[in-house]
Amino acid sequence: MARPRARTAAGFPALAAGLLALSWAALLIGQATPYGRYLHHGGWTTAGLAGTICTAVPGGTWLVPGLFYAGGWLLMTAAMMLPTTLPLVRLFDRMIAARPERETLHLLLIAGYLLAWVAFGLAAHALDRAVHAALADRAWLIEHAAVPGAMILALAGAFQFSALKYRCLDRCRTPLGFIAARWHGRRPRAEAFRLGAAHGAYCVGCCWALMLLMFVVGTGSLGWMLLLGLIMAFEKNHPLGRRLVAPLGGVLLAASGFVLLRAFV
Repeated sequence: MARPRARTAAGFPALAAGLLALSWAALLIGQATPYGRYLHHGGWTTAGLAGTICTAVPGGTWLVPGLFYAGGWLLMTAAMMLPTTLPLVRLFDRMIAARPERETLHLLLIAGYLLAWVAFGLAAHALDRAVHAALADRAWLIEHAAVPGAMILALAGAFQFSALKYRCLDRCRTPLGFIAARWHGRRPRAEAFRLGAAHGAYCVGCCWALMLLMFVVGTGSLGWMLLLGLIMAFEKNHPLGRRLVAPLGGVLLAASGFVLLRAFV
């Protein structure tokens, strides 16, 4: 048992580290090609190859963008959120070190975790499209395009002070108790997947408002992905992370006020 403990002490197990590296590599390469625009919200579905596909596929005007965004969101969440699961993945790796199917169990754990974030991403994408459609012909909002972004900043800032934020954050910051309550080893594959999905659900509950900021700064912005990923990893994993929550909320509320002030002055 000593060898697995020494191996996991340095960082992620190989599978998680590989998925993390592949996600960032895919995002970096994608941004260097014309296909990187598919990660962004915009009018790319009305022209070119994407526009042709959208018109050829039944329901393509919403189905094709949804599929593109689902794939892009999966890469984004793998790149941004997998580092925040480091304590959970390392502890889980130690608990299953003697099992022959350990890589499969790791894959199921990560799949369950990412599934929770993909579900949130699809819901957020649908909400974003509905809001854009509802406000498309509002002249006042067209003249004050910064207002929706300021509202999201205010929502993210206010959520930092909520009881739900702290409850979900505390669950994310105590992986040993989280695993002990959900891992019994009797049905290892099902338990690994449910463990990942449950942890993902609490992670969504903790970080959903911060992730909505990607719709403000641009869902394909690698710099903002890295910054927000580091903030969420610090909140969840660093001993002082819980103390960051309230100051960050204050900063977001101040940023919202600043954006609104600039929009109307």
